[in-house]
Amino acid sequence: MQTTTRVAVIGGGVVGCSVLYHLTKLGWSDVMLLERSELTSGSTWHAAGGFHTLNGDTNMAALQGYTIRLYKELEEITGMSCGLHHVGGVTLADNQDRFDMLLAERAKHRFMGLETEIVGAEDIKKIAPVTNTDGIIGALYDPLDGHLDPSGTTHAYAKAARMGGATIETHCMVRETNQRADGTWDVVTDKGTIHAEHIVNAGGLWAREVGAMAGIYFPLHPMEHQYLVTDNIPEIEAIIDAGGEHPHVMDPAGESYLRQEGRGLCIGFYEQPCKPWAVDGTPWNFGHELLPDDFDKITDSIEFAYERFPVLAKAGVKSVIHGPFTFAPDGNPLVGPVPGVQNYWSACGVMAGFSQGGGVGLTLAQWMIEGEPERDVFAMDVARFGDWISPGYTRPKVIENYQKRFSVAYPNEELPAARPNRTTPMYDVFSDLGAVWGQQFGLEVANYFAQGDEPTYETPSFRRSDAFEATGREVRAVRESVGINEVHNFGKYLIKGKNARAWLDKIMAGRIPQPGRLSLTPMLSPKGKLIGDFTVSCLNEEEFQLTASYGSQAFHMRWFLQHKEHAVTVENISDKRNGFQIAGPKALEVLQACSRDDVASMRFMDVRKITVGMTDCIVQRVSYTGDLGYEIYCDLLSQRQLWWTLWEAGQPHGMTPFGMRAMMSLRLDKFFGSWMSEFSPDYTAAETGLDRFISFKKNVDFIGRAAAEADRTNGTDRKLVAFEVDADDADVNAYEPIWLDGTVVGFCTSGGYSHHAQKSIAQGFLPSDRATDGLEVEIELLGHMRKARVITEPLFDTDGARMRG
Repeated sequence: MQTTTRVAVIGGGVVGCSVLYHLTKLGWSDVMLLERSELTSGSTWHAAGGFHTLNGDTNMAALQGYTIRLYKELEEITGMSCGLHHVGGVTLADNQDRFDMLLAERAKHRFMGLETEIVGAEDIKKIAPVTNTDGIIGALYDPLDGHLDPSGTTHAYAKAARMGGATIETHCMVRETNQRADGTWDVVTDKGTIHAEHIVNAGGLWAREVGAMAGIYFPLHPMEHQYLVTDNIPEIEAIIDAGGEHPHVMDPAGESYLRQEGRGLCIGFYEQPCKPWAVDGTPWNFGHELLPDDFDKITDSIEFAYERFPVLAKAGVKSVIHGPFTFAPDGNPLVGPVPGVQNYWSACGVMAGFSQGGGVGLTLAQWMIEGEPERDVFAMDVARFGDWISPGYTRPKVIENYQKRFSVAYPNEELPAARPNRTTPMYDVFSDLGAVWGQQFGLEVANYFAQGDEPTYETPSFRRSDAFEATGREVRAVRESVGINEVHNFGKYLIKGKNARAWLDKIMAGRIPQPGRLSLTPMLSPKGKLIGDFTVSCLNEEEFQLTASYGSQAFHMRWFLQHKEHAVTVENISDKRNGFQIAGPKALEVLQACSRDDVASMRFMDVRKITVGMTDCIVQRVSYTGDLGYEIYCDLLSQRQLWWTLWEAGQPHGMTPFGMRAMMSLRLDKFFGSWMSEFSPDYTAAETGLDRFISFKKNVDFIGRAAAEADRTNGTDRKLVAFEVDADDADVNAYEPIWLDGTVVGFCTSGGYSHHAQKSIAQGFLPSDRATDGLEVEIELLGHMRKARVITEPLFDTDGARMRG
């Protein structure tokens, strides 16, 4: 066995073999895979082997499409069969909400180039004749859906990797992973020690245990999953004899998936009385075993399936496959460099391995070799969870995700499991004021405040929800008097040291401000993609406060630490420094009433240390609402005292608390973008308009400069613009296609209702040469073509007089 390698991939399932193959495909041949038993010895061997493109995240759907197209390439490269069956599939909708979700997904597919279509009950009977369509409104048909041979496909990946120079060691048990001082790793196995520059944890069912060897907790948990294979069914035999094959059927109402297996059918369930497996750890000696049959937990599911697919009721059961699969709390994989651990990579939690495994392998290989993946993959980035997460949180969230595997995914839904988990000192105060809570990065965040008999739970919907009136009330309070909310939705970082300014000049593309001032700046990847949208505040020459998205803390800290230099310290103070934002025409009067400092002399974009009541604060003259406003930061333990000071001073002016629903409406009035909507690693600064904050004059080779200058010289093919939409009862959410002259030319990034202007507003991308004021387009919303017009003049404070005055 070789004793050195550039990359050691731990785990020989479909994901580990995909990672190994893609590393060789992109040019790294000195790579090896370590498998404690035979290839496919974990979840892979007993997987149903289905694949599909449907996914609520468009980038995940695109990677699933890549995975499915890759299989024919693997067959051509290796001469091996993946056992492909491209039979197509339908996802059924038995109520309007499910149908709305399918309409929204079909709309996304238009600009993604996926050839799906909405079909009615009669078409369903023709496509999937064993289906009882009683009560079915319609379905989404995807011709790419299908299934394959899990073992054959995994071995095809392995052969292709070997052909590219990779080494695979089976029956090689990893015992320890020990990091050296230079960041490389000693991988101790029962065959000897391997020195590796990088480790990839593709441990599947054992990913938690493999991670623990390096002191890393991966938020994963295995769940028991069961599917049945029937004896021969005459109706299926008739289809085969006619030269056909029955397609897949996803029945969300029955929490089931069905496909042809031989001359019978295979049906699996995501049942509500589900069971977590191996709560205290996966046994190392588990492998090709199955779990005991458990028909009790799927009794209701089987009864429902008999009604939806009547042929099952008279079919015998040939075999039962009951085995564990590993899930993350939100059901997506955990992929990428592990924050805070050098040269350790994750390829775990890939529950849908035959839909996602190829995309995961490609993404990780690009990340390792090229420095960044080609698209935004935050939905599966291991950094989307922070170091606050624990097994006690992971398990109920995984159970919840399993139970909701086939549930409608609403844009405004707040899932209840494992909540509340993390709260600020304001939780009980805001609850008493009627707060309706959401969560971000595990932290409770007030979405809006209910009054009187208004519901204290926002009903999930694809249309305007029952939070609409409360949100409008809060928006009007900000625009007409003064509103207050927490700044806990900002990630906050303290940068200190003699080289702090010089380092920030390299990390950030924009101007680094002088003492007492703040600036807005994008943070770019080497390829010029957006990886941050920051406010930088200079407290003094050796101390800066940075703020950005709260949910991207681990993502941003990973980047900071990867690029940290001598004489600079970087501290994440997101949960140590909190406070409030006050905004509206009365904001200055409220703040001045609380302080002896001359608040009125603060200019727009000033930052000062001010005592507010009894609390020493950092006050910034800026507001995401686009109004006159201030961000007021303090030590977490002083937050409640600061609240009562501001609240008392605000009462004569009608101060009103407002939540994130109102915030996202207010920002639309000024066409402000939102991180991971308008601004994400999918886009460049020039495409989104953030290039106006890039300082091309500074004599610094900041990260991404060459790419940004190329965009400035050559222009971009697309441009972010705002639209006024002739909507009905539903506003743009994200990724709705934009039509012009009968063709899809762009897509929406986000949208909503401007309660101030009483208009439906959207933002999205158009071809740069067509993005002109007044251009009329159509936006597809829930199956309806809605007229929309490009608008360039803000809906509020057009000249910025109130915001800057």
